[in-house]
Amino acid sequence: MTDGIQPTDLAATFRRLIERHGPMPVSRYMGESNARYYTSRDPLGAQGDFTTAPEISQMFGEMVGLWLADLWSRSGRPDAAYVELGPGRGTLARDALRAMASTGLNPPVHLVEGSDALRGAQAAALGAPQFHDTIDTLPEDRPLYIVANEFLDALPIRQLVMTDKGWRERMVALGGDGFVFAAGPSPMDDAVPAEQRSQPVGTVIETCPGAAATVAGIAQRIDVQGGAALFIDYGYLEARTGQTMQAVRRHEKVGLFDAPGDMDLTAHVDFATLAKVAAREGLAVATAAQGSWLTAMGISLRAQSLSSESPAHAKTISEAHDRLVAPAHMGDLFKVMALTPRNAPRGAGFG
Repeated sequence: MTDGIQPTDLAATFRRLIERHGPMPVSRYMGESNARYYTSRDPLGAQGDFTTAPEISQMFGEMVGLWLADLWSRSGRPDAAYVELGPGRGTLARDALRAMASTGLNPPVHLVEGSDALRGAQAAALGAPQFHDTIDTLPEDRPLYIVANEFLDALPIRQLVMTDKGWRERMVALGGDGFVFAAGPSPMDDAVPAEQRSQPVGTVIETCPGAAATVAGIAQRIDVQGGAALFIDYGYLEARTGQTMQAVRRHEKVGLFDAPGDMDLTAHVDFATLAKVAAREGLAVATAAQGSWLTAMGISLRAQSLSSESPAHAKTISEAHDRLVAPAHMGDLFKVMALTPRNAPRGAGFG
């Protein structure tokens, strides 16, 4: 265990399960760890484990809101709903809704959130949003304008590893006093795309069935009902190999097995695959780095305006702007993917 981190109840549960039934897939380890983690706390902010873009500056949510409002206006100003997946404390929604209201868009708010602790914070920030456990219960009678910021990265991934016997599922096993990675016994070559099968021993490939299912389900809704979706997360736009799963606790990276259920487990989002999933459902797909998209949306002008209105906070505003758009910070690491119906206007900011 890492210094200062104590074994968790979930770690003891995992140990008993592995002793009784053998190693568990990485997907189960990540899924059950995050289920415990997210339902038991507010993980955001200085007192939590990490900070997201909406918490850095109101400008982020405002750019998202203006993007949605622009599409709504160019689509004929329909009677639409605002939807957010994993809305944190409601900060992004609050800022986006304020920006949308300035254009005449005041939609009902629907939040897909499983944490009671966060639902309370969201209700305090937004008044009376309607909560959903899954996307299945979202309204079916109107266009949906959907936002998901740092949502897909926390969905459980599956890992496949190349061994001297071929591809196997990567598992979590017992090793000494803790957990270790191990290769499963069953051949998994057929689960690896043909163009990626000839890799050196030790190569890891990650897939995220939950992310693919989420994007497909949303794409099907938008194809039928209209609207748009904006996914923002750290990830990559071209297919690649290698492990990206990481653990964060108290704003520091920790070991993947240090404190299951008491740390945030995430993985880079494979936007290359998700774009293909959405395209197969008939939607138009656009992608960009977060920095270039925010810049195209006018965040620099907004920063100048805020600084002029509040000169005492100009330095803080400038620093927040840089954190969001600079390549050395979030600008290149985070990506933006927009989904719109093929026969509808395209979203701004994608060139």
